[in-house]
Amino acid sequence: MIFGWFNAKESKNFGASLADYYLSGMKFDQVKRSLKQNDKKQKEVLIQVVNRVESFKDREKLNIYKKAQLCNAFKWRLLEAGVERSHVDELTAWLVRGL
Repeated sequence: MIFGWFNAKESKNFGASLADYYLSGMKFDQVKRSLKQNDKKQKEVLIQVVNRVESFKDREKLNIYKKAQLCNAFKWRLLEAGVERSHVDELTAWLVRGL
């Protein structure tokens, strides 16, 4: 139904938990650097993030609204944690491309 199309609760929760997972996998000083500056640890964590995203996409049908809500929750959780805006924008753009 049409109301199910707008029910993005799971997507929002997943986006926030994805940001929490990312933050827990990286030390705060590493998080503040750009994606290119801490390649090894960053790649390991991002591979796990990709795996989580793929798993979520398999069990949840994502429309454009749900994708937007997921990315918005991800972005704001990182910003609230004190991550530099340019880094958050870079990570969010990466996530958008992966969805």
